[in-house]
Amino acid sequence: MEYLKAENKILRARIPGQIHTTAAERQKLIKLGKGIGRAIEELITIVTPTTFFRWLRDEKGSKSKTKNPKGGQLKPRELRELVIEIAKTTGFGYTRIIGELRKLGIKNISRQTVRNILKEEEIQPGPDRTSDSWTEFLNRHGETLWASDFFSVKSMTARGLRDLYVMVFLNLQTREAIVTESTYRPNSAWVCRQTKKFTEETRDREKRPAILIHDRDTKYTKKFRATVEAAGMKTNPLPKASPNLNGRCERFIETIKL
Repeated sequence: MEYLKAENKILRARIPGQIHTTAAERQKLIKLGKGIGRAIEELITIVTPTTFFRWLRDEKGSKSKTKNPKGGQLKPRELRELVIEIAKTTGFGYTRIIGELRKLGIKNISRQTVRNILKEEEIQPGPDRTSDSWTEFLNRHGETLWASDFFSVKSMTARGLRDLYVMVFLNLQTREAIVTESTYRPNSAWVCRQTKKFTEETRDREKRPAILIHDRDTKYTKKFRATVEAAGMKTNPLPKASPNLNGRCERFIETIKL
């Protein structure tokens, strides 16, 4: 998959502008992508993951229209199930759920009705699940939230000037940094060893690390995630091409290099 993604990136770089898909092409991508689930976010490149999930919703919507071609009203039970499905699948709040229902031709439902349905099912409204601000997230988890990243430093060796790679763990609230030993070859085994040392160094603290955020570097493998989970922590991989989301770690690395 890594090879195909790299090859696809090279090919896409040769194609100017946006790529528009036909209905048949979209149906083929939907058919193949359904079984992949959320992993599609790491694979899809022709459109954004958001667009792909919208295709899925539109496909479900078109099927609903086929079942009700004359625009008749859905039964209360069917409408309730549809609201619950949209809420669980998309994480939308009341207003956006109503918007999705409007697209399906369902107009006789109020915001209060949607609210009551979600409340009865104990489903929190969208902002509580998907629109949480970064500041609020930090306030809740700051003491136990750590970030990880790699950087290289130049070192004069018997073979001349070489790059040495280092891994850093940074607490996002206190700014405490734990820097690992360096290596010439930062492979998965080395990353797992440094991660284990980090977990051993912090496991006896009152505020133990609970969440570790990191980018999509290929050195963060399944073995790395297993090492983190074995220590009772969760990993939180960041979206692609989003160094701003790990800005504190990036800034720490810049300080060291300066």
